[in-house]
Amino acid sequence: IAMQKGVARGIFSNEAGLGSAAMAHATATTNDSVAMGYVGMLGPFIDTIIVCTMTGLAILCTDLWHTTSGAPLTAAAFNATLPGIGNYMVAICLAMFAFSTILGWCVYSERCWIYLFGDKALKPFRVIFVLVVPVGAMISLDLAWNIADVLNALMAIPNLIGLLLLSPVLFKLTREYNAKK
Repeated sequence: IAMQKGVARGIFSNEAGLGSAAMAHATATTNDSVAMGYVGMLGPFIDTIIVCTMTGLAILCTDLWHTTSGAPLTAAAFNATLPGIGNYMVAICLAMFAFSTILGWCVYSERCWIYLFGDKALKPFRVIFVLVVPVGAMISLDLAWNIADVLNALMAIPNLIGLLLLSPVLFKLTREYNAKK
């Protein structure tokens, strides 16, 4: 269960393998797709290696891992090491993460919706999105995580198949790029 939850939260946190970040990177104005790919790998590295490791170590070092879970656990761990500001720091970071996540997923969803149904379908999508957001805030946390995990898996499966099929092209471009440097 720890592995399953860890992988699911890691994917949710940095979106590695989902293909959604590629939509953001595709808007970059560059002719060098390999260099953009290297820049794209920086996000999951910073998120996973730096932020998640720091959070995990804070929880383990304070020995609070058995007391609760989720955001309350993280807040308690940071408050134990940074009394007085730890709770606020986690709350501010969590609010920024939640806000940026909902905005990012809205943009990604809009782009996909327009691709599938055309520009005229944008207004109904926005109405649906605005109506679904409060539902997400009112359902239980476990149900919200389960829905997010299933939807992430549904995004990851076709993307990982595409990555496997396109890997020869990726290797060729990367070899050519590295040969120039």
